Amino acid sequence: MSYCLNPDCQRPQNPAGTKFCQNCGVRLLLGDRYRAIKPLGQGGFGKTFLAVDEHKPSRRYCVIKQFFPQVQGTKNSEKAAELFRQEAVLLEQMGKHPQIPELLATFTQDRRQYLVQDFINGQNLAQELAAEGAFDEGQIWQVLHDLLPVLQLLHDNQIIHRDIKPENIIRRSSDRQLFLVDFGISKILTDIVGETGTKIGSPDYVAPEQAMGKATFASDIFSLGLTCIHLLTKAKRFQLYSLNEDKWVWQNYLNNPISDKLTKVLSKMLERGIKRRYQSANEVLNDLNPQTIQETTKPGVLVLPPPISNLPKQVWQCVHTLNGHLAAVRSVAVCPDNQTVASGSEDGSVKLWDLNTAKEILTLSEHPRQKWVSTVVFSPDGQTLASGSGDKIIKLWDWQQGQKIDSFLGHSQAVLTVAISPDGQTLASGSSDKTIIMWNLITRQKIKTLLGHSKSVTSVAITPEGQFIASGSYDKTVKIWNWISGEICQFSDSAGVKSIAISPNGQLVSGNHNCEIKLWNLHTLQPIQTFFLGIQQEVFFCRVELVH
Repeated sequence: MSYCLNPDCQRPQNPAGTKFCQNCGVRLLLGDRYRAIKPLGQGGFGKTFLAVDEHKPSRRYCVIKQFFPQVQGTKNSEKAAELFRQEAVLLEQMGKHPQIPELLATFTQDRRQYLVQDFINGQNLAQELAAEGAFDEGQIWQVLHDLLPVLQLLHDNQIIHRDIKPENIIRRSSDRQLFLVDFGISKILTDIVGETGTKIGSPDYVAPEQAMGKATFASDIFSLGLTCIHLLTKAKRFQLYSLNEDKWVWQNYLNNPISDKLTKVLSKMLERGIKRRYQSANEVLNDLNPQTIQETTKPGVLVLPPPISNLPKQVWQCVHTLNGHLAAVRSVAVCPDNQTVASGSEDGSVKLWDLNTAKEILTLSEHPRQKWVSTVVFSPDGQTLASGSGDKIIKLWDWQQGQKIDSFLGHSQAVLTVAISPDGQTLASGSSDKTIIMWNLITRQKIKTLLGHSKSVTSVAITPEGQFIASGSYDKTVKIWNWISGEICQFSDSAGVKSIAISPNGQLVSGNHNCEIKLWNLHTLQPIQTFFLGIQQEVFFCRVELVH
């Protein structure tokens, strides 16, 4: 399919591969390279089209943005030309950021101006809201954590976006990364911030001062806050603000309860007075991630990372891709030698890889192919590998020889997690059968079974001295066991616990389904700090790094 870019064409659809429109005769390839397939949207200053790059063997998708004013006249033509030049500059400056579409090309063809930019394959948040319903608190934390650093980058470069709304935030399908799009009405501040300018933006999300033509950095923060409120409530702006009471009443429309902390942050983002509102995206981030509690007087303590706002934006590169499993990878573990990694898969196999060469060393295939290998772990000396599977069995391997050492059978359902004590003598395993079993790795005998969880045990960890076991479960608890004496205490979490880790100095960290990571005080059984992260549905992690 080809789509004619002539806005006056009455029958713009053409057969695939056509060079000229069969209706109006206009050439269909933009710059003899980009072929429009279908329209995506239309605004006051132009249209956007899904297109393909015919110079690429893959015929990669891209977006063509055509600039022209809906209302004819010299003034509108000049404004369209100005916006074209402005967006081209912005995308060239910012398009290398991993959450802003990259500018691929600019053209003037048939007296019309065009931008070509990267296509983000996914739904915008308005579409997601319509399809899946109102967002919950964890999803809003993700939106804020993902987009505030992008806003700060724009503001640091003297750019106000001026049109932040759910339709301009796209979640890429492949990795669920959020992208900020549509810089067509962004403003580069070449003179005084707040100078009266064009009254532009979406009425449902625009800040009061922006509606008067005096947009500031805080205007973007207001629009992002109102976007979050709409995602939480599905309500329109006129419902969320009471003219009779002259105040926001959005909490009356919540579909899901939210914390006081998030309520305070959103309320400050929506302050009508600019001076009472957050002045920068970094200020919002600082409130979302207050300085963590750190013990700096003792060597070897766990030091948590500083607030996201103080961290440089990382652009990660893939060093190696390890291909070989026939199904999804469920678990990985790094050998203490830092040269080898083990991976367990839904194809029932365990593979060992050389991290330097990215080559497969060997495959261990004793677990049934139809059963998932849910967990793998190396012994502290790196000589032994343990794996747990849906076949209810834990296997010990001499991985360097490619031989099974032994099998442990004691659980009645799938083994989800295993851990080995620092002295290498004890193994703990957790299962869908709600139990934890302690095993002696010297005698290969079961020591005891720990009962107490009411749902699947998803993660276990052993303290450095080996006396205590921590376990996390879908029953929303973290339990601490003195497995020798049988004593037990527990933490209550806000959601099903997916992962736990213990630092070498004994600090406990847990991750749950609400995108939260919590640091716990083992004496008071209370969380010291909670971090809200932009991870899809749940938090997975393997270990805590010690900072000296």
